[in-house]
Amino acid sequence: MSAWLQPVTLEDVHVALEPLTRAHHDALVEAASDGALWNLWFTSVPTPEGMAAYIDEALADTAQGAAQAFVVRRKQDGRVVGCTRLGHADAVNRRVEIGWTWYAASAQRSAVNTACKRLLLGHAFETLQCAAVELRTHRLNRRSRAAIERLGAQLDGVLRNHRRMDDGSYRDTVVYSIIDAEWPAIRRHLDHLLGAHVS
Repeated sequence: MSAWLQPVTLEDVHVALEPLTRAHHDALVEAASDGALWNLWFTSVPTPEGMAAYIDEALADTAQGAAQAFVVRRKQDGRVVGCTRLGHADAVNRRVEIGWTWYAASAQRSAVNTACKRLLLGHAFETLQCAAVELRTHRLNRRSRAAIERLGAQLDGVLRNHRRMDDGSYRDTVVYSIIDAEWPAIRRHLDHLLGAHVS
């Protein structure tokens, strides 16, 4: 692993982001099965049979210093409810991408995603001293695009025929970013949103 990305646990009152290990396999299978997420054609959520290979790939990227993969543990009940990652790490240009994110159906439309993004963005800008953070999704994934835009990220453009999907089709990838100068305002925005979820 590079000296830039190091294993770290990030947490707040809503979630804990723990470094991914092979020991999380069964909990991730359970999370992905909540909603049979692998059937969503515009995402890349592994099937139960493919989870071990998915974890191995994420750990290989982490070992090479290109990523830091996390499981998402919901504080409310202690359950692992998904995965997320810092990836495409570029220490020279101080850039990283937040992505490879999916959540169990029961964790969607809750504070979980906002809390995860707040923790990851805070780590990226305040600890890693990033100049910019990217977020990417399928052009046709309207829910993901709306969630990214609610964060305050700006649209950079569309990479057409960017990546081949499991079904052989090509994905048009929509690229958003947040730059360091924008982070203080976005941080206040996210803290405000999360405040509404604290009883």
